[in-house]
Amino acid sequence: MHDNIDLGVLAKKALQEAMRERGRVNVLIAGRTGVGKSTLINAVFQGQLATTGQGKPVTQNTREITKGDIPLSIFDTRGLEMADFAATMESLRTLVAERAKEADARQHIHIGWVCLSEDLRRVERAEEELTKMLAEYMPVIAIVTKARADQNFRATVQELLPQARNVVRVRALAEELDDGHTLPQMGLQELIDLTMELVPEGQRRAFTAAQKVDIALKKKQSRLIVTGAASSAALIGAVPIPFADSALIVPIQIGMLAGITATFGLSFDEGFLASLVGSVITGTGATMAGRAIVGGLLKFIPGVGTVMGGVISATTAAAITTAFGEAYIASLELLFKRNGGEPPAVAEVLEMFRKQYAQKA
Repeated sequence: MHDNIDLGVLAKKALQEAMRERGRVNVLIAGRTGVGKSTLINAVFQGQLATTGQGKPVTQNTREITKGDIPLSIFDTRGLEMADFAATMESLRTLVAERAKEADARQHIHIGWVCLSEDLRRVERAEEELTKMLAEYMPVIAIVTKARADQNFRATVQELLPQARNVVRVRALAEELDDGHTLPQMGLQELIDLTMELVPEGQRRAFTAAQKVDIALKKKQSRLIVTGAASSAALIGAVPIPFADSALIVPIQIGMLAGITATFGLSFDEGFLASLVGSVITGTGATMAGRAIVGGLLKFIPGVGTVMGGVISATTAAAITTAFGEAYIASLELLFKRNGGEPPAVAEVLEMFRKQYAQKA
């Protein structure tokens, strides 16, 4: 009989596995001074990375920017307008070539973003050579920043940078014009979609987690996790489970919550997952009776609350797990949208989850 389960232990293991499976994505971003790279980084990725991230030099004119548990490294390359551009190119080639040889795919640089300002309306030799070199090692996207009026500049970039997989016009920040009109953000969703197509499959979960533009993408991938967990729970319930042994499905649910947490790019620890379950179901903390957990879950599923003294079937096990996962996804979706794509605080998530889950009663 599974009288007691330690949610803290389960959550720690589940989070470690979820983070390992999520992996890491590395993006190289290059462009001349003033092109708007930092603004673009902060508009696309969580955590105001270009402003608050930690940077370390990896070549004379390239630094690697990281922050906390965000599964992303930004390789910010400068110096395209410098007289010693040849030296900059050579050191950058050495970096990307060495990274490409690494056996661990998480060490590769997975995609390059070459930024050109629409204000300048020209493509320099340095940008042509850089794009050609990077394309030998990774897919490259040309990004026209500060987009206001194309005037055929995008077509010019496509012609002069043929190695780029595509050219995306982006306005990372809304702009208010002198006449009072506002130009909204543009092109960010297109950039996310294209990047998701081009990064290796093993890095797509990490990119999904790190970006903040497309909350629906986080939701879509999280629902795949819920579907898998529900199927696993149903397998356990295929042979009816005596209620006293129903805690067998709890590790599946903890793993599901950990996977969703990782997919949304949250850096919460195992204590949060234990609290998420414990505070909603019984409020007794990280260690509690397994049947109390499942009993609390059951009462929220229409038509199955009467099985308390009976058994849990495959259908019931799947329904419990799905309801739990969908309530968590709905909570995170609402909070991320409210916060402009940035992660919410622990207290916000717990409160919203209680509300979302109670709606299923």
